[in-house]
Amino acid sequence: MRKRVAAVVGTRPEAIKLGVVVEALHAEPWAEVAVVGTGQHGAVVDDVLALFGAAVDRRVALGAPDGLTGLASGLLGGLGAEFAAHRPDLVLVQGDTTSALAGALAAYLAGVPVAHVEAGLRSYDALPFPEEANRRMIAPLAALHLAPTPRAAENLLAERIPAEQVVVTGNTVIDALFRMGGGTPRERPLVVVTAHRRESWGEPLRRVARVVTRLARTYPDIDLLVATHMNPAVREIFEQETYGLPTIECAPPMPYQQFVRTLTTASLVITDSGGVQEEAASLRLPLLIMRETTERGEALHSASTHLVGTDEELIFKSAAAVLDVARPGRTARTPRPCVFGDGKAADRTVRACGWLLGMRERPAEFHPME
Repeated sequence: MRKRVAAVVGTRPEAIKLGVVVEALHAEPWAEVAVVGTGQHGAVVDDVLALFGAAVDRRVALGAPDGLTGLASGLLGGLGAEFAAHRPDLVLVQGDTTSALAGALAAYLAGVPVAHVEAGLRSYDALPFPEEANRRMIAPLAALHLAPTPRAAENLLAERIPAEQVVVTGNTVIDALFRMGGGTPRERPLVVVTAHRRESWGEPLRRVARVVTRLARTYPDIDLLVATHMNPAVREIFEQETYGLPTIECAPPMPYQQFVRTLTTASLVITDSGGVQEEAASLRLPLLIMRETTERGEALHSASTHLVGTDEELIFKSAAAVLDVARPGRTARTPRPCVFGDGKAADRTVRACGWLLGMRERPAEFHPME
């Protein structure tokens, strides 16, 4: 008898990291999978899922929620009704979004087991907000914890999650990265900048934008691409601070495949994104993390990765150390297995879900290369 699996997807990161899992589930004879869309990122989610031959099967109607509280309550009610109507055998949530938390809680209250993809990431800090709280609240609700790294698994075990509920899979974003291909070789060095974290809105982002301006003026022979966020306030800050500088491009949110192909040709990445940290590690890119702490501490094992916060002078000096020796031109880098994954996380995830439901053997776990 086939098992019904509901995958909750509301944001672009969820679509990237669950798209490969949904694709793998479709190939399983025991699985009947439905993608439940929660709508935060709209058509962007549809475009990403299409890269993996997937699509939203059912949508939760949200209306226009007011802030995080309205979003959380609307999602909880909508997903509760969804699970009551369709009675899945397993609910799959990913990461630390509000939709992941609402999906986990709605499933738990409905008596449906929850599998949490990317479980166990911890900063043990109030930031990032609200992600750190979300993922810590999901943990006691889940029946299966799909940890991306041994470090994440250790965090769960320290919180007294039973060891038999934890499977180290690698991160599915590396699977997605392997699928996207490389970009066109560049004649000039490229710096890619992404900044979107809620705690950076306002003055911290202005400091970052000023750094971008300083870099453009100090290094006129490099190009800087600022991949802006869907929030117009974030985009406006960069456009105001960098106006008129010809080597800076403030690009609207890029399709995922286009962004990855651009990333493969970069000489330096400056970001506050968790997913970009993982992608940069696989591509062996010099990386500056614009946060005070990171739940992906494995990235810091690389000598070319540094935590810089939003300190203007520290970001500039750290970037200059890379750009002073950057070579003109860059052929596309090829992603490789790294501390975050080896491109087989989706297969391990699907096998683990099948094991939980009595349909498959428990998978061998991911062991990163040192």
